[in-house]
Amino acid sequence: MTAKLTDLEVSPAQGYAGDVSAVTAWRMLEADRSARLIDVRTAAEWAYVGGPDLSSIGHKALQIEWQQFPAMIVDPQFTARVQQVTADCCGPLLFLCRSGARSAAAARALAAQGRERCFNVADGFEGPLDSQRHRGTARGWKASGLPWLQS
Repeated sequence: MTAKLTDLEVSPAQGYAGDVSAVTAWRMLEADRSARLIDVRTAAEWAYVGGPDLSSIGHKALQIEWQQFPAMIVDPQFTARVQQVTADCCGPLLFLCRSGARSAAAARALAAQGRERCFNVADGFEGPLDSQRHRGTARGWKASGLPWLQS
């Protein structure tokens, strides 16, 4: 069963539409065919850590680096790249990174360009460090049990 967008939990954020959990992001993607998940991590992270698998709901994550590896400098063309691949998209844009910081910056940047409904997946793909200083077990996409693939 898919959720209505009005039933989903969104936490207020400054400069963009809000923060959502990974589960809420999944539900938004399920409910709205025009929604897009934009994974802003680096190519190295996509290759070695893995990424969301949206195939069961007919979506594919868009991979657009916020910061270019290895220098980790913000890509000055990031907003243009997102605008180009989402030009025909009127649905929500959901930004995902490792733990929610880069994706919040990306959501803020697109909202500043006039894009409405930019959301940050607050705990990202791997979530915060757990008590043993490991990611992927406390919160985030992986810890929530959502589908993902590793290459």
